[in-house]
Amino acid sequence: MPATTDEAKLLVSVVVPACGRMDLLDRSLDALVRQHLEPQQFEIIVVDDEPNHNTLHLVAGWRTRTLERGPRLSYVANPGPSGPASARNRGWRAARAPIVAFTSDDAVPEPGWLAAGLAAFRDDTDVVCGPILTPVPARPTEHQRSARGHEAADFTSANCFFRKPVLERLDGFDERFSVPRGTDADMHFRLLEHGVPIARAPQALVVHPVRPAPWGASLLQIRHAVFDALLYKKHPALYRQKVEPHPRRDHYLIVGVLLLTLAALLAGQPIVAGLGCAAWLLLTARLCAHRLRGAAHTPAHVADMVVTSALLPPLTVFWRLAGAVRYRVRFA
Repeated sequence: MPATTDEAKLLVSVVVPACGRMDLLDRSLDALVRQHLEPQQFEIIVVDDEPNHNTLHLVAGWRTRTLERGPRLSYVANPGPSGPASARNRGWRAARAPIVAFTSDDAVPEPGWLAAGLAAFRDDTDVVCGPILTPVPARPTEHQRSARGHEAADFTSANCFFRKPVLERLDGFDERFSVPRGTDADMHFRLLEHGVPIARAPQALVVHPVRPAPWGASLLQIRHAVFDALLYKKHPALYRQKVEPHPRRDHYLIVGVLLLTLAALLAGQPIVAGLGCAAWLLLTARLCAHRLRGAAHTPAHVADMVVTSALLPPLTVFWRLAGAVRYRVRFA
């Protein structure tokens, strides 16, 4: 079926997964409608991963404001399965342009983002990635330092461009990964395995401000380690090369010492239990000191690191083993 006049002018479709964060989505849409492209050359597709009237009304408000002099905005509900991979798949499948750009609702693309990303395409270019800027203090919290890791990532779905046939050939993002870390790594590894080169667009900048994290956030995030087992199962060599050369032996050692201590207590061997407790305290203090190196030393953050350093090793081992069982892979 021949393309309409409007579709023939479209160069790129921007897919933005959303999950109920109205203020962040509003900020992202404000940045997107200010792009240095003719309004007829791009469209914005907001995929609501938690379908609700608030997101629908926000998108409708922006569509009304940009109806005469802005890009076309679309709202797509994602009834399930939920997750960034599923939302992005619904978005690119609804896209009308030959190139699909992905960002996120908590990201703020610079005004020249789309133009710079499109300029990086050549006849033999299928995928383009731009840089992420994550502003953090000189002495960040552990959460802020972890978020800054986006800047060094080889691939991030918060700033990438695909020719649509590549997405069709790969069948999009693997929806079994319900967290961005696994989704991005899996897509990156699949591109490498299929021999699809990733071109760079240094001027296609997206700013990714770090959201405030609740106290003990690392304990909430560690459950995502279950997906590391799936990533390892799909790409064992690349996982060891680019993600984790060796299992976290320090965590396993701490858990082993803790179990030995408990066993000694149950067996009525107080001397062994005391030595085990001392070793556990020493190893846990070493882990805490490592996490605090170069990080913020505010009382609240130090207290967070002390408490979570005691809890992280057993939780990490639990979720890694749970992933190994769930995905039936030898992963530790």
